[in-house]
Amino acid sequence: MLTLDSFGSDDPIAWCPGCGNFSILKALKNAFIALNKEPHEIVMVSGIGQAAKIPHYLRCNTFNGLHGRTLPVATGVKLANHELTVLAEGGDGDGYAEGGNHFIHAMRRNIDITYLVHNNQVYGLTKGQTSPVSELGYASRTTPVGSLNPPMNPLLLAMASNCSFVARGFCGDVEHLTYLIKEGVSHKGFAFIEILQNCVSFNKVNTLQWYKNRVYKLNNEPEYNPADRMMAITRAHEWGEKIPIGILFRTERPTLDAQQSAIKELSLV
Repeated sequence: MLTLDSFGSDDPIAWCPGCGNFSILKALKNAFIALNKEPHEIVMVSGIGQAAKIPHYLRCNTFNGLHGRTLPVATGVKLANHELTVLAEGGDGDGYAEGGNHFIHAMRRNIDITYLVHNNQVYGLTKGQTSPVSELGYASRTTPVGSLNPPMNPLLLAMASNCSFVARGFCGDVEHLTYLIKEGVSHKGFAFIEILQNCVSFNKVNTLQWYKNRVYKLNNEPEYNPADRMMAITRAHEWGEKIPIGILFRTERPTLDAQQSAIKELSLV
């Protein structure tokens, strides 16, 4: 029987005490248990950053690559052996800055992988400089007078890129995040899950309590329909006093791997 220990690693964890990554790691393990996935059936691909260290702390197949280059590797893994459960993950800097172009085209191709982006609105490994989702005016060591660039909206970008599964979770609710990861992995197609998290060392504004005061679950609203594209776009605009979490949008369309005749019956490896 699978337990949390089934996915345990002996590597010492290098995150700061109180980091949201601890909860995300637990949610991943919980989701794998709920899906009845054995460690040898899973591949975790990551880039560079504090978020990208998660595969080091999991017992499964892992590939730790270059900064922002997570999705091309994950795509290659899935095409080489489509029987594997493939997840790519990293932080907001890794995924939205260096990896922004790969993010757009992976959604367009609809490869059957799950992409987790830990969003703490800073570069947590390299001392807290601004990321593409940092708030306007955010002051850091590299922007002491405040960021001059407005933040991007990853959920709207995903909707515009015709992503077939768009969701947002929160590290402060492990049970709900476990559910989202489970649904994302089960989805046939590219599943994008942004995970709001705190950074105790560098982001003193968007704290765990700051998020707890603002997040609300879409699945608690009977009128919300994740198949309604325009409704999802409207909710993706919400940020500030109210922040939605849950499955914003889900649809079915052909996946890249399913359309490759060479691997429909047998894997390349």
